[in-house]
Amino acid sequence: MTSPDLTLPQVEAIAREAHRRQTDKAGRPYAEHLAAVAEGVRIRGGSEQQRAAAWLHDAIEDGALSRQWLEEAPLPLRVKEMVLAVTKRDGEDLVAYTGRILATPGALLIKESDLAHNADPERLAVLEPATRTRLTAKYAQVRGLLGLDGGVGPTERRDQANPADG
Repeated sequence: MTSPDLTLPQVEAIAREAHRRQTDKAGRPYAEHLAAVAEGVRIRGGSEQQRAAAWLHDAIEDGALSRQWLEEAPLPLRVKEMVLAVTKRDGEDLVAYTGRILATPGALLIKESDLAHNADPERLAVLEPATRTRLTAKYAQVRGLLGLDGGVGPTERRDQANPADG
């Protein structure tokens, strides 16, 4: 007998616990970033599965949870696929990374929300000028590779990122 899938509040609690000792570049509790990304997904019309993936989007990359944990977790396959799509791999170039996001249904909306929070001027303002400049350029490059600057409009992005079958 398989266990039922984790609920969204359970996923949130797991993510908060997994990242509880981590802080962001500004020294804030990392869970604040996860909550902002999940909320960004919600306000952009994302599904519950996308919100679950948003809570977990940095867990493997940051070493808060293992890939084995994700593989064994009672989560829908689509959630796992979205988490893996937005997880950067060692030595991977940005073209391959963004290509994987674009090829994975639902992942673009998560990355769009992540980039929006990462590039928030208030969040960047507390960083050293060199770090702020470097990160601003990096986020703009990723947005461009994902087609988030110009090109496809928000409604089309939401439809591509949140297929009806999800």
